[in-house]
Amino acid sequence: MTDVLTSAIESETGRLAQIADPVDRFNAARDFRETLAAGERAARELEKAAVAELKAAHSWRAVGELIGVSGSRAEQIAKGR
Repeated sequence: MTDVLTSAIESETGRLAQIADPVDRFNAARDFRETLAAGERAARELEKAAVAELKAAHSWRAVGELIGVSGSRAEQIAKGR
């Protein structure tokens, strides 16, 4: 997935760089950043929900071990920080 996403982002930034008019290029780049930010917010919500689901059956320490972070970091993720 990461390779596909990285390739798509690189392709889009390359396309944006080719926009001749600087105002159009700026506006297109801003729209692209807003789309990326919306994706980031959605991904954080998915992480938060997954951690909450894990917490239902595990301690924070165990949740942290399962996702590769400390227990306190897992708790922060669940709280949206």
